[in-house]
Amino acid sequence: MLHPSYSDLMKVVNSEVEQGEAPIVNSRYSIVMATSRRARQLIGGDDAMIAGKEKKPLSVAVEELNQGKIKILGGE
Repeated sequence: MLHPSYSDLMKVVNSEVEQGEAPIVNSRYSIVMATSRRARQLIGGDDAMIAGKEKKPLSVAVEELNQGKIKILGGE
Protein backbone atom coordinates (compact mmCIF):
# COMPACT_ATOMS: atom_id res chain seq x y z
CA MET A 1 0.00 0.00 0.00
CA LEU A 2 1.21 3.45 -0.86
CA HIS A 3 1.69 5.70 2.11
CA PRO A 4 0.53 8.40 1.98
CA SER A 5 -2.57 7.33 0.08
CA TYR A 6 -3.55 8.74 -3.30
CA SER A 7 -6.43 10.63 -1.71
CA ASP A 8 -4.06 12.23 0.83
CA LEU A 9 -1.71 13.29 -1.97
CA MET A 10 -4.61 14.74 -3.98
CA LYS A 11 -5.66 16.79 -0.94
CA VAL A 12 -2.13 18.19 -0.60
CA VAL A 13 -1.93 19.09 -4.29
CA ASN A 14 -5.39 20.67 -4.33
CA SER A 15 -4.96 22.50 -1.01
CA GLU A 16 -4.02 25.80 -2.66
CA VAL A 17 -7.00 25.85 -5.03
CA GLU A 18 -9.45 28.64 -4.31
CA GLN A 19 -13.01 27.66 -3.50
CA GLY A 20 -15.06 27.41 -6.69
CA GLU A 21 -12.05 26.72 -8.91
CA ALA A 22 -11.46 23.37 -10.57
CA PRO A 23 -9.05 21.11 -8.66
CA ILE A 24 -5.58 20.66 -10.13
CA VAL A 25 -5.72 16.89 -9.72
CA ASN A 26 -8.85 14.80 -10.24
CA SER A 27 -7.40 11.32 -10.52
CA ARG A 28 -4.69 8.98 -9.35
CA TYR A 29 -3.26 9.06 -12.87
CA SER A 30 -2.17 12.69 -12.37
CA ILE A 31 -0.40 11.77 -9.12
CA VAL A 32 1.35 8.82 -10.79
CA MET A 33 2.47 10.95 -13.74
CA ALA A 34 3.78 13.76 -11.51
CA THR A 35 5.70 11.49 -9.17
CA SER A 36 7.16 9.43 -12.01
CA ARG A 37 8.31 12.62 -13.77
CA ARG A 38 9.98 13.81 -10.57
CA ALA A 39 11.56 10.39 -9.98
CA ARG A 40 13.08 10.53 -13.48
CA GLN A 41 14.49 13.97 -12.66
CA LEU A 42 16.08 12.56 -9.51
CA ILE A 43 17.52 9.63 -11.44
CA GLY A 44 18.89 12.14 -13.95
CA GLY A 45 20.87 13.91 -11.23
CA ASP A 46 18.55 16.53 -9.69
CA ASP A 47 19.01 17.05 -5.96
CA ALA A 48 16.30 15.83 -3.60
CA MET A 49 14.37 18.53 -1.74
CA ILE A 50 14.00 16.46 1.40
CA ALA A 51 16.59 15.33 3.88
CA GLY A 52 16.96 11.84 5.19
CA LYS A 53 18.57 8.55 4.53
CA GLU A 54 18.89 7.23 1.01
CA LYS A 55 15.60 6.20 -0.51
CA LYS A 56 14.52 5.10 -3.93
CA PRO A 57 13.76 7.98 -6.34
CA LEU A 58 10.02 7.25 -6.44
CA SER A 59 9.80 7.24 -2.64
CA VAL A 60 11.59 10.59 -2.55
CA ALA A 61 9.25 12.01 -5.20
CA VAL A 62 6.15 10.89 -3.27
CA GLU A 63 7.49 12.39 -0.04
CA GLU A 64 8.38 15.67 -1.79
CA LEU A 65 4.83 15.88 -3.16
CA ASN A 66 3.33 15.05 0.22
CA GLN A 67 5.39 17.79 1.91
CA GLY A 68 4.41 20.34 -0.75
CA LYS A 69 7.99 20.70 -2.00
CA ILE A 70 6.92 20.12 -5.61
CA LYS A 71 3.83 21.44 -7.35
CA ILE A 72 1.72 20.02 -10.12
CA LEU A 73 0.80 22.64 -12.67
CA GLY A 74 -2.67 22.45 -14.17
CA GLY A 75 -2.90 21.63 -17.85
CA GLU A 76 0.29 19.54 -18.02
